[in-house]
Amino acid sequence: MTINDPIADALTRIRNAKIVKHESVSMPASNLKEELIKVLQAEGYVDSYTVEEKDGFKFINVTLKYLNGQSVITGLKRVSKPGLRVYSKAKNMPRVFDGMGIAVISTSKGLMTEKAARANKLGGEVLCYVW
Repeated sequence: MTINDPIADALTRIRNAKIVKHESVSMPASNLKEELIKVLQAEGYVDSYTVEEKDGFKFINVTLKYLNGQSVITGLKRVSKPGLRVYSKAKNMPRVFDGMGIAVISTSKGLMTEKAARANKLGGEVLCYVW
C-alpha cells in the first residue's frame, strides 16, 4: 500500500489512537516521521517513541501522553499538503491558539517549532499544527 502523504497518515494514526484512548500507536517509519515525533516529544505532546524493525520494515511505536485520563494532544491539523504547499517566512510564522499550540516547520536546518524557526530567523514549509 502506498501512502501519498506520510505526514497526514502519521497525524491521522495519532489522532485515531487518541480518540479511542490507546496507550501507543505504531506506524511505518521514515526519517521525516521520526523527526516529527522528536519535535512532538520535545514539546511534551508525546511521552516516548521507539523505532523497531519487523520482517525487514521499520516501524515507529509512539507512546501517547495522558493527564487525568485526557490526552495532552487536543488537536492535530495538516497544513501543507502535496496538492497545496504552504510556506512561511520567519517574520510571518503562524501562531497556533495564540501560543498555546505549536506549528511544525520544515526548514533548511530540519524540523522545528515555529518559535524556534522565528528565533533562528528561518522560514520554511508549515507542516502541521498541534494543540
